[in-house]
Amino acid sequence: MFSRKKVYGEYKKDICPFCEKQATSINQQGVPVCQQHKTEELPLMKCVCGETLDLKTGKFGAYFHCMNCGNISFHKAMDINPKINFERKKEATQKKEITVTSDEADFIF
Repeated sequence: MFSRKKVYGEYKKDICPFCEKQATSINQQGVPVCQQHKTEELPLMKCVCGETLDLKTGKFGAYFHCMNCGNISFHKAMDINPKINFERKKEATQKKEITVTSDEADFIF
């Protein structure tokens, strides 16, 4: 059983919740996002129990707080609320079909 040596900066990679690219900036809510989504804000999130989640920022990044359940990690709250994930998956499933004729095949290859 070999353990790999820890490398500085490799353990945490922030991902934009809107497009799943690497986050390089922080929006007004304190959520790490990419440059394209810097002005966008997360919608209201709901907990499993039905309460609304309060977005908070701490030492280790953004997290949510529920009055009934307590603190919930950012990634767990994103999994519970599929609103944003649904929009991303919808865009990914829309594939564009291209028809290539024999005359155009020489230009592509």
